Amino acid sequence: MPLSLTSNPPARRPRWYSHAYNRANFYRVAAGLAWLPRRARLGLARQLGRLAPWWMPLERAAIWNTLARVTGATGSRLEALTVATFADFAMCFSDLVSTNRQPMAHLVSHIDAAEGADLMTRLGQGFISPSAHVGNWELAGRLLAGRTARTTHVVVADEEARELEQWVRRDGDGVRFVTRSRPTVSLELVAALRRGEVVAVQADRALGTRGDVLIPFFGTPAPFPLGPFLLASAVRVPVVPAFCLLGADYRYTVKVAEPFSVPRGGEVEAARAWVAMLEGVVREHPTQWFNFFDIWNPVLA
Repeated sequence: MPLSLTSNPPARRPRWYSHAYNRANFYRVAAGLAWLPRRARLGLARQLGRLAPWWMPLERAAIWNTLARVTGATGSRLEALTVATFADFAMCFSDLVSTNRQPMAHLVSHIDAAEGADLMTRLGQGFISPSAHVGNWELAGRLLAGRTARTTHVVVADEEARELEQWVRRDGDGVRFVTRSRPTVSLELVAALRRGEVVAVQADRALGTRGDVLIPFFGTPAPFPLGPFLLASAVRVPVVPAFCLLGADYRYTVKVAEPFSVPRGGEVEAARAWVAMLEGVVREHPTQWFNFFDIWNPVLA
């Protein structure tokens, strides 16, 4: 059984995104390349991403260790996977600040397939859609809103660097960003679900709070948030995981899993099912899980 962190919460909350390159100037440069044809822009981003491991040694070490655990690779193969992760991230990041801002009609043209998307459209009630820092997660949220024709409330943490919010969060096209720190956030999400709307959340990173649980992930317990499954249980809405992955042809594949319910008292088991699903996606696409810290020991000393 997974171990609850309730009795011994971490002394500090994780700060995964606090690195020297998380600055507005870098976002402006990325956005400034939006005038390039998309394939040329992504090709340039890929080449720049291949240089990033040497600019970001701490993140490189974290990716190296994660990929070693996830893939079992060593030596030159492990080095190639590490570089490929930074290259894939650079391409998805480039789309985040440019392509993702295009009208829905243009976004759809970048989708190669939407596997299981009809599962969402058939649901006649609100639901919770957990995703992860895999591929282009924001694009998945926007496509979700377009597919269901319902407002999608994307739950996010407060951005540590406030000036970055204009680049990574933009309400519109049926998407509304909601920060966890808002005092009324729980009531807002419950009301939205009861109206038949959608709540989307990235559920691959623990919050560093009493709501985290330890669940086996690639053979070793890691902390994951229990909140999405507690909410699903309380409001009695299904959970519908979704991912958006970049293909070799620079087009995305959206993958939607079968909905599942969360009975009262079954929240931890639901979280375990989600983590098993995430493990399968990461195993299949290891260079598109953009996790630049040690998930098995995320709290800073």
